[in-house]
Order: sequence, then C-alpha cells, then structure tokens
Amino acid sequence: MHITIISVGKLKEKYLKLGIDEYMKRLSAYAKVQLVEVNDEKAPENLSPAEMEQVKVREGDRILSHVKPDTHVIALAIEGELWSSEKLASQLDQLPTYGKSSIAFIIGGSLGLTPAVLQRANQLMSFSKMTFPHQLVRLILLEQIYRGFKINKGEPYHK
Repeated sequence: MHITIISVGKLKEKYLKLGIDEYMKRLSAYAKVQLVEVNDEKAPENLSPAEMEQVKVREGDRILSHVKPDTHVIALAIEGELWSSEKLASQLDQLPTYGKSSIAFIIGGSLGLTPAVLQRANQLMSFSKMTFPHQLVRLILLEQIYRGFKINKGEPYHK
C-alpha cells in the first residue's frame, strides 16, 4: 500500500517534526508513506471573501497537481464524516481489496479546501467538529493511520 499525505504549508514546529518522524518510522513496517508539502499562499490577515476563495483555489491547484488519477482521495474536512479509529482501520484494510492500493489524505491550509479538492475526494473525513491547527492534524493523522494498521494486524497498541 502507498499512502501520500498532501498538506498545505511548511512544518516549522520542532515538537511536531519529532512526532511525525517517529510515526513515519513506525509506519515503514506497514506501508510506504510519503509526505508532500505544498506551499501555502502568502496573504494578509484581513482578506475579503473573494480573496479567501482565491487563496484556497491556488492552494487547491497545488494540492491537485500531486494527485494521480487512480488514487483514492480522503480529504480531511470539518464537514466530513466523523470516523472512529476502527473505521479508518477498516478503510485501510478494505481499499486495497478493491484495487485502491494508492491512497492520498489531503489536509488543507488555514482557510480550508477549495470545492475542486472536495469534489475530487472520494471520501470526506473529519476528526472532530473542533478546529485544529493544520500542522497538528498531520501528526494526529499519522498516529491514527499507525493505530489503524495495528488494529488490522491485531497487534497491541490500540486500547
């Protein structure tokens, strides 16, 4: 299985980098995982709705340039379906069975995802109705993917 996590913005926080590195190392036993960072759009704090949409479109175009046609796309969006760890594990287990061995998870920038990205997604997933920093979501997602593989293998970790 090949998993790509496409996210907007460069990760700067050292503590997040350390956590991500740890889960990338752990995941290497289960799947090939690639992290792709696309540049975030530089914009002032106070944007009009039209300017916000332009920012999302430019970031969305960068995201979509990394998505191959045969990839199963799961976009993380607050309006997505709330998944349990077991549901994610089930998806990781079942998708390859149906010929979907390439999966991309998409994490948008601070303004969210453009409609084009949401339309390309095969599934929309949400971790919570709360808003999290998109950099932190990378770490949470990697941990949950790792947890999913552990659940599927019946290995101790998930309680």
